Amino acid sequence: SAQIADLQQKLLDADNGDRAKQRWDSIATILEAKCALKYLLGELVTSKVQESKLQSSLEQSQASCSDVQKMLMEERNHIAELEAEFQNQILVQEQQHQEKV
Repeated sequence: SAQIADLQQKLLDADNGDRAKQRWDSIATILEAKCALKYLLGELVTSKVQESKLQSSLEQSQASCSDVQKMLMEERNHIAELEAEFQNQILVQEQQHQEKV
């Protein structure tokens, strides 16, 4: 009975897939075509809205990434300056130590 139920479910799933295709293929009246067109236009609008939201999100992410990269470069420059200053202090300390010796 489990196998029968499984086979029946598979038949229903296959039938549902075929029905969707048959619905589009069997449009015969202007009213059906109008309803189908209305549905497709609704799907198009939904897709365009979603695309717009995704595009906006992408642009925000790119701007955020650019800001982070800029901040990273500033930090690298600051670290390089600090390192140069530190090396200079080491040289001064070594010179003072050599003079004392």
